[in-house]
Amino acid sequence: MKYVCLGFIDEARFAQLPQEDVLRMMDECFAYDDELRRGGHFLGGEALDSIRNAVTLRMKNGEVEVTDGPFAETKETLGGILLLEARDLNHAISLMSKHPGVKMGPFEIRPADESINQLIAERNASFSRNA
Repeated sequence: MKYVCLGFIDEARFAQLPQEDVLRMMDECFAYDDELRRGGHFLGGEALDSIRNAVTLRMKNGEVEVTDGPFAETKETLGGILLLEARDLNHAISLMSKHPGVKMGPFEIRPADESINQLIAERNASFSRNA
């Protein structure tokens, strides 16, 4: 099964870390990602830029409204995603519990919605054939 692991971070706390600590932590995360790769569990991932560079779109009175950043009443914001292959949720929890990124903030683990993803894959294939 595929799982999407959402990593959250406190940007203010992260910004206060000495650069050598940030680099060491990133090396630890990359090394663990390599372990996940060796086990066939790492499917991909993306780090996200600061919330200062984000916008949120929402419908308001029939119009799209653009606001700066995410609307969140929290210090922890989404810092990145990791796509994981695991037998089941308990296996995903076991794998991500060892990830060094958990030291910086929580991870939310959600199963991918394979029925919707199948529809997307079919649409992509159809689009590619007709392009």
